[in-house]
Amino acid sequence: MEVKDWTSVCFDEGRSTLRHWREDHVRRPEESVELWEHVLSRRPSALGDELWVVYEQVCIAALDCARLDVAAECMNALQKKFPNSHRVLKLQAMRLEAMGRYDDAVGVYDTLTARDEANPSYRKRKVAVLKAQGKRTEAIRELNDYLKKFLNDNEAWLELSNLYLGECEYAKAAHCLEELILAQPHNSLYLQRYADVKYTLGGTDNVEQAKQYFLQAAKINPNNMRALYGLFFVSLFLK
Repeated sequence: MEVKDWTSVCFDEGRSTLRHWREDHVRRPEESVELWEHVLSRRPSALGDELWVVYEQVCIAALDCARLDVAAECMNALQKKFPNSHRVLKLQAMRLEAMGRYDDAVGVYDTLTARDEANPSYRKRKVAVLKAQGKRTEAIRELNDYLKKFLNDNEAWLELSNLYLGECEYAKAAHCLEELILAQPHNSLYLQRYADVKYTLGGTDNVEQAKQYFLQAAKINPNNMRALYGLFFVSLFLK
């Protein structure tokens, strides 16, 4: 596939490309930084009010690809414009993460959470930091506290199940997946993962249950090869 030279595009194309990635939630960090450095940063005033959301987008992209110099440039501009913004403070915490200053980042996220308890993103970033530090037990505790307030966050339940699996706490991982299945009973992936955990737990009752969930996952998505393999293995076990 041909790689596009983003450094040579015109200003309007660069602007519309960044807007398209932003609206579609596409993470293209290296290309975003290239567009900013070689195209848009030459005429930032031409972006009008869109400049500030572009600064935020480029800042996050720069952190993704370890361009701390570009991230600092964007952050400084945002800080001058919005000195008391929680969004800017969150970016500062993300920069601390990128610099490996995890404890400082956690402190900032705790401050943000205390100021705005209804915003889930700060707590989720804190969990990400704890995972990066290898503090799996603390991450599990934090996610459990988070889910007491944001019970319907499927992404958090899935993450918690993965953390429990990493600790070999299969029964607790199964509970998390049960919550996901209650929310989305026709999601083939959730059904298959639940069956995986039940099969891992072992015992005739668990394996019988795993068979039913592998079967349902395969019915919903016949291309789910893992569910089909699961059916094969549980059938061997139950012979």
